[in-house]
Amino acid sequence: MAHPSTYRPAPGEIPDSPGVYRFRDEHGRVVYVGKAKSLRQRLNSYFQDPANLHPRTYTMVTTAAAVEWTVVPTEVAALALEYSWIKEFDPRFNVKYRDDKSYPYLAVTMADQFPRVQVMRGAKRKGTRYFGPYAHAWAIRETVDLLLRVFPVRTCSSGVFKRAAQQGRPCLLGYIDKCSAPCVGRISPEDHQALAQDFCDFMAGDAARFTKRLTARMKEAAAELDYERAARLRDDIATLERATERNAVVLADGTDADIFALSGDELEAAVQVFHVRDGRIRGQRGWVVEKVEDLDDAELVEHLLQQVYGSETDGGGANVPREVLVPVLPPDVEQVQAWLTGLRGSRVQVRVPQRGDKRELAATVRKNAEHALMLHRTRRAGDLTTRSQALQEIQEALNLPSAPLRIECYDVSHNQGTYQSASMVVFEDGLARKSEYRSFIIRGPEGQGARDDTAAMHEVITRRFRRYLSDRAEARDLELGADDWSDDDGRPRSGPIDERTGKPTRFAYPPNLVVVDGGPPQVAAAAAALAELGIDDVALCGLAKRLEEVWVPGDDYPVILQRSSEGLYLLQRVRDEAHRFAINAHRNRRSKGMTASVLDDVPGLGPARQAALLRYFGSVKRLKAASVEEIATVPGMGERTAAAVVAALAGSAPGPEAADVESVGTESAVAAPAGDAPAGAAASDGDRPVNSSSPGDVGAGTAAPAGMLDA
Repeated sequence: MAHPSTYRPAPGEIPDSPGVYRFRDEHGRVVYVGKAKSLRQRLNSYFQDPANLHPRTYTMVTTAAAVEWTVVPTEVAALALEYSWIKEFDPRFNVKYRDDKSYPYLAVTMADQFPRVQVMRGAKRKGTRYFGPYAHAWAIRETVDLLLRVFPVRTCSSGVFKRAAQQGRPCLLGYIDKCSAPCVGRISPEDHQALAQDFCDFMAGDAARFTKRLTARMKEAAAELDYERAARLRDDIATLERATERNAVVLADGTDADIFALSGDELEAAVQVFHVRDGRIRGQRGWVVEKVEDLDDAELVEHLLQQVYGSETDGGGANVPREVLVPVLPPDVEQVQAWLTGLRGSRVQVRVPQRGDKRELAATVRKNAEHALMLHRTRRAGDLTTRSQALQEIQEALNLPSAPLRIECYDVSHNQGTYQSASMVVFEDGLARKSEYRSFIIRGPEGQGARDDTAAMHEVITRRFRRYLSDRAEARDLELGADDWSDDDGRPRSGPIDERTGKPTRFAYPPNLVVVDGGPPQVAAAAAALAELGIDDVALCGLAKRLEEVWVPGDDYPVILQRSSEGLYLLQRVRDEAHRFAINAHRNRRSKGMTASVLDDVPGLGPARQAALLRYFGSVKRLKAASVEEIATVPGMGERTAAAVVAALAGSAPGPEAADVESVGTESAVAAPAGDAPAGAAASDGDRPVNSSSPGDVGAGTAAPAGMLDA
């Protein structure tokens, strides 16, 4: 840990202007982002006597090794830039509001040619209208099922839509008049877009317009003695009224507002919000936050509004209401209102409800927040005390200089030496950070895999930390600029910066602790790899499954943690997660290898052409017997590609008689030897670990062992 005086900027260097600042640790990682009306006054407050600092602030300034700042013209710009940096760098000392559950939304994909109504969770997509969030997905489906009678918008998936278009026959919803069947041309794209827009307008609260319009049509049909059409319109009106009655009126004046409430203690806080549109509750959402920085309720509210409405930048601010009712006003309420007004495009008022229905509704929201906090504590989903105790126990057991805030665990998985794969999982502050997970394809010295588990572990550790060394040099020399980032002695330097918001390099940060799944042999292999790279500031241990013993390099006896200790529980969770992730990576590679075809290596022959060849000839055996001229007659094939196919098939090993497309997993259908990486992986991968989201490396495949395919 560094003392704040070691990186304090020179007197007079910090400007007395509004701006945004960020603290970095010794590895260049952003650990805290903040904004200030006066950078000089705010930053000087961090460099006072450490004994006067709040414990959380003290931990932050001693973890940091440099402070940087950028000047902005207005406080509103500082608010926007602060949110942008927090979202981008995810600093560990900034408050983050995490959803206490994954809330479902009603989404309408207005960017599609034929918009689709569906239930969606997770990150919002551009060009999609969202309504909610709702407490239960079944509530959305019941509402949609009612409204499809009046607004028969498409609800099917892309696969069902394409299949219906190919067959020229709509699905069941099209036959029962709950879909306008755009797949078969019953409605034009323009009319379907208008229908989807009407659906969105109704969900946004404009129900009276549609009820009035249907009532006028019903009276017109009755006057024309068309009683059947009048009866259908009467039922449509009743449907809209039932859908509207599901949300009771809570504010009689038809207010559009978001009502927030806060309940917490010194360590945690729970937040609830009711989304009220046209006087009715259209959605509810909750967060639980750990107070990792010293903030009062007013500052918590400001950070909350940043997170809730900051994501509306891409959506045009459509979900920013006219009123935002909060328990306490944020410190810079004028700037927050100006920022929200810019997002919405019209005036937004942030205030505390004082009397009447709005105050009563705010009290109801607060009760929900209190209940959510109590439930969260019961479930211990984010128990900061337990995680801190676990990290402290690991620190004491392994004699570490500080708590292992970042733990990486490695495991190797294979099937009798074939399809060797390894995993790297990351836990930060005792919680899994799945975006940092990586998988590796074990190659070995000759590209045929490692000789045993210790050699595989040595290779994985070498590749990961070789990337760390290169990324650290790249981050300092290229992204941050060698002259701006460090002094002559290589230490981080504090000072002003330009608005550099490039994303941090993936592997530029080392872990505090490396855990390997295994005993002394695996630990010795990992220690040798670190020593060869000259890395001596990363702690290492191994967790053996048999007796849950913790092994450290060079010790003849293991470290024994109590079975009931939180430290052992955390190590077990890390080890089990690495084991699960490695098995998934291995299964996915094995399943892809068993279904590989000899045609996969032919240049210019993709899946569509392969399927065309197999449809034309019926089997690989007949394809082998074909000439270049016969293959060239297949639609989409040329003479050059046909010659490449003949050459590839001539060089492949002869297989059994029934070597056709159905017999996947047989020798004739496998292009690469067991244990090899998929085609192109070795050439494109280098020493870079494979991203967990990359196709062909990580998955939850459940392919059967090779012996089962022969049955």
